[in-house]
Amino acid sequence: MSQSSKTQTTVRAAEIVREYGPLAEQVHGVTHDGQRVWAATGAKLIAFDPESGEQTRALDRPCDAGTAFDGTYLYQIAEERIDKIDPASGKVVASIPAPGHGYDSGLTWAEGSLWVGQYRDRKIHRIDPANGAILRTIESNRFVTGVTWVDGELWHGTWEAEKSDIRRIDPDSGAVLERLEMPEGTGVSGLESDGADLFYCGGGNSGKVRSVRRPRE
Repeated sequence: MSQSSKTQTTVRAAEIVREYGPLAEQVHGVTHDGQRVWAATGAKLIAFDPESGEQTRALDRPCDAGTAFDGTYLYQIAEERIDKIDPASGKVVASIPAPGHGYDSGLTWAEGSLWVGQYRDRKIHRIDPANGAILRTIESNRFVTGVTWVDGELWHGTWEAEKSDIRRIDPDSGAVLERLEMPEGTGVSGLESDGADLFYCGGGNSGKVRSVRRPRE
């Protein structure tokens, strides 16, 4: 572990616990519903058991970016919209416009809102899940991929110039507090916490999902 005196950012090597897949040609968003991990693979949402790695569900839905779960429903970015999906039936029960109009990346649910990564804009928007209105915006200094909240901490993935990390940022200032550096050639597309000790990371064109240990001080 190292400390940057300028930014006071804790930097560590990411500890990859397990790899799943390849599940498909691409993995975009990922989420965790308390039991299963869901991976957005472009035209199909795939659910698998993180203990066995066995696929348990598949929903034929467009899914080219972030995925989230609010405890009942899945939310999925599909081009310029965010679909609210009943995971039992696979049916879309509502849709709202995505804030990036097709240039959105990560997605997570926290504090009654959706949080949407904006890849090249280097931003995270908090939006109203009922109508898509932007409630606040957090700036980043790298391309933003997946987004997740856990224990009051805001984390997001980055993927820029063939390098990726998972970083914890101050939700007020956007300052980078901690970085978990992924191995060279290992990208992070989607990101979601299991609510405990693991992050699940979409692996982009590797077609894989990786679990990464969340550090505890």
